[in-house]
Amino acid sequence: MYDAVVLDNDGVLIGRTPFDTLREAAWDAFVSLGVEDPDLAHVDDVAVGVDPATLTDICERYGVEPAEFWRVRDETAAAAQIDAARKGRKTPYEDVDALRALDASLGVVSSNQQATVDALLDHFGLAGRFEVAYGREPSVASLSRKKPSPYYIERALEDLGAETALFVGDNESDVRAADNAGIDSAFIRRPHRRSTELACHPTYEIDDLHDLVSICGRRR
Repeated sequence: MYDAVVLDNDGVLIGRTPFDTLREAAWDAFVSLGVEDPDLAHVDDVAVGVDPATLTDICERYGVEPAEFWRVRDETAAAAQIDAARKGRKTPYEDVDALRALDASLGVVSSNQQATVDALLDHFGLAGRFEVAYGREPSVASLSRKKPSPYYIERALEDLGAETALFVGDNESDVRAADNAGIDSAFIRRPHRRSTELACHPTYEIDDLHDLVSICGRRR
């Protein structure tokens, strides 16, 4: 039914990173650039989901160059997540093996750092299962390219040579990114999304990755 299935990483393939871990990494980024006591609200702003305008405003308040700050922030966030994986605090979901049965090319598209995506897939022995894996490059420009922008999804589909595709995610932004890319979507209701109410309409709602086999067909 689909030439390709592309999946989000955090919350779909591998467990999410606790916010406190990302907050601490963001704090460390400020400190490493000479800001010893940043406002916690600003730390939280850059820990998750910041946009270029907000980032620029915060950096101007502290006299820090946005591109340099974001490079350091992404490096500290990547290191923290990789460390969490190595210590067993961030692990793959048990149903990831279901992907072996799918009759489709596989890819990953994440709004996380490219370095994090690559390291996690490699650490857990998952890299060989995907023909392509995209995360963000450590640049301010990448913040405008993350989901719901279809930018990285479209790059993945081009690499895969896919005319029909399904994107699997655990956030509303994933569903909207698939819509923006003109492809179908599957919203996976992991335990942290059991009661989530969506303001958009995915093509499918699934309980786990095993459900993809009935949607996409089994590899022969």
